[in-house]
Amino acid sequence: MTDPQIQLSIAATVYCTGGYLAEFCSRCFSAACAAGYDPDRTEVVLVNDGCPRDGLERALAEREKDRRVRVVDLSRNFGHHLAMYVACEEARGERVFLIDSDLEESPEWLEDFSRKMDDTGADVVYGVQERRKGGFFEAVSGELFYTLFNLLSDQQITKNMVTARLMSAQFVREMLKFQDREPFFFGLCVATGFRQVPCTVKKASSSPTTYTFRKKMALAVNSVVSYSAKPLVYISYFGLAVTLVAMLYVAWILGRQLLYNVAPTGWASSVASVWLVGGFILMSLGVIGIYISKIYKETKHRPSVIVARRYE
Repeated sequence: MTDPQIQLSIAATVYCTGGYLAEFCSRCFSAACAAGYDPDRTEVVLVNDGCPRDGLERALAEREKDRRVRVVDLSRNFGHHLAMYVACEEARGERVFLIDSDLEESPEWLEDFSRKMDDTGADVVYGVQERRKGGFFEAVSGELFYTLFNLLSDQQITKNMVTARLMSAQFVREMLKFQDREPFFFGLCVATGFRQVPCTVKKASSSPTTYTFRKKMALAVNSVVSYSAKPLVYISYFGLAVTLVAMLYVAWILGRQLLYNVAPTGWASSVASVWLVGGFILMSLGVIGIYISKIYKETKHRPSVIVARRYE
C-alpha cells in the first residue's frame, strides 16, 4: 500500500546474499540521494526468501544500523519470482526500484532509470543487458529460453532482461492484482501493460548463480504454461499433420496393392513409425498433464507465499 510519506522504495530479495547486504544498503541510499530523492522519504525493503545461511541475521543487522531498512522474513524458500512479488507488495513508495541484492545489478542504475522515467513519462524503466554475462552455456541457454518463450507464449518479453526496474506506484498496484500461484515475474510485468521502456545496462559477475540447470528448466516450463495455451495448439496442429501424412501413406499403399499388386515391405520403417507416434503421444500427454497440474494448484486456493514476520 502506498504511503505518501515514502517517495522511493528500493526492494530486493535475500537468498545467499547476506555478505553483500551492508554494501548494498549503503550504496542504495547513496544512489537515491544522487538521483534526487529525499533520503528521509526513502526506504529499503529486504525480503528474506528462506536463506539457508545468515541472510536474515545480516538483514536485521542493517535494520539496526538504519531504521529506513525494513525486513520481511518468509516462512521458507518460495523461489525468486514469488519473493519479488512479495517485495513489490511490501513496498510503499511512490516509485519502486526492484533490484537483486547480490550487487551484480548496480544500485547506481537508479539515477539513469529515474532520468529516463522523467524524460519519457513511462510507468516502468527496466534494465536490459548489452551483452549477456557468463560463459558459453549461460549465453546459449539464455538465448534459447527467450526464443522459446516468445515463440510459445502470447506475451513477448525483451531478451536479456534483468531484475532491476523502476516502477510507478500505479503500475505496481495494478500488477499485484494478478494472483498467480506460481508467477513468472517478467511475464506479469508484460501482461500488466502500461508504457515500459528499456535502459541498457552492464551486469557484473560478483557471485555464483543459484539458478541450476534444473531450476532453469522448471522456470522455462512454468513461464510458458502460465501465460499461453500455444503448446496445446501446436500439439493439435502436429497431430493433424501426422494424421494427414498417415492417411496419404495408407492411400499410397492401397494404390500400389490394387494397381500393381505390390505388397508393402520394411519392418524397420514400421517400427520406427510406431516409436515416433508413440513418443509424440507421450510428450503430448506430458504437456497436457502440466496444464492439468496448474489447474489443480489454482483450484486448491492455497496461499502462494507465507510471511513469517515483518521487522519494521
